[in-house]
Amino acid sequence: MKLNLLFCDAQRPDRRAIAKCIVEISSINASLSNELTDILLEGDAVDIEVDDKNSGSALRALRKLSIDYEIIE
Repeated sequence: MKLNLLFCDAQRPDRRAIAKCIVEISSINASLSNELTDILLEGDAVDIEVDDKNSGSALRALRKLSIDYEIIE
């Protein structure tokens, strides 16, 4: 499943927790995850791919971090 991470509307977003979440739900390495987290927190959308078996827990984790997303596929 492909997700488009639109923005994070948390008052004080936890950069480390967001990067860790991206690593856990996708097949992205830690350094790329840090870059994507920076891009997301600057206000630009980020595309990631999530395994279908992890999709439910991935969506819950993103909601918990106040990350707005849309499902592409």
